[in-house]
Amino acid sequence: MEKQEKIVQMFNDIAPTYDVANRVLSMGVDISWRKFACKTVLSNFKDKKIDIVDVACGTGDMMGIWRDSAIKQDVQLNSIIGIDPSSGMLDVARSKFHNFKFIKAYADNTTLDTQSADIVSISYGIRNVVARKEALREFNRVLKMGGYVVLLEFTKRKKSGFLTTIRDFYLQKILPKIGGAISKNKEAYEYLPNSIDGFLDAKEFCDELYEAGFDIEVCRGFSMDISTLFIGKKSS
Repeated sequence: MEKQEKIVQMFNDIAPTYDVANRVLSMGVDISWRKFACKTVLSNFKDKKIDIVDVACGTGDMMGIWRDSAIKQDVQLNSIIGIDPSSGMLDVARSKFHNFKFIKAYADNTTLDTQSADIVSISYGIRNVVARKEALREFNRVLKMGGYVVLLEFTKRKKSGFLTTIRDFYLQKILPKIGGAISKNKEAYEYLPNSIDGFLDAKEFCDELYEAGFDIEVCRGFSMDISTLFIGKKSS
């Protein structure tokens, strides 16, 4: 089984307990990061009707936040589509959000029309995409000119020190035990810190976004740089 298929199968396995584990492990703070991202981007679309695509949508949480944020900011949603290759995750998402459209597809081949979306988002999923550069180009293809890509991700820290030590201890020692206990799949939650180590730091990822045709408008770290928000505007 190839690497991407193994990752998808892992998410199929943990899908039933994913929401509970995610809230416990993040202590709910990821919700504030997600809301900040949505509010920031939607401020560019006041009184407009837009199309949003959420890639690696998982159980649909980010889609729900997009919807609620749009209502608060008087932005009309023409459509919101969730893309994910995990059937297990999509089953949970559909049970939570009956009115959203979901497509089973990979990030580098969304099956969507060219220039059909105003916003493409992916939250804590891009490091799980093996064909990452191809996926970024796919996001660019799907976006209308001037549209926005919005990414939240756990990025690698270059700086060492006390804060890095605390973060790494939590990710490597505490998180796998808690996630494993909730999901009965410790291996899946051992994958998380390993996947962060195998990912890029914030600057390196900004460079990849630029190469894919995006001008970087926001690159902001949260909570000791555990999570980073990237917002890019389609320029080419």
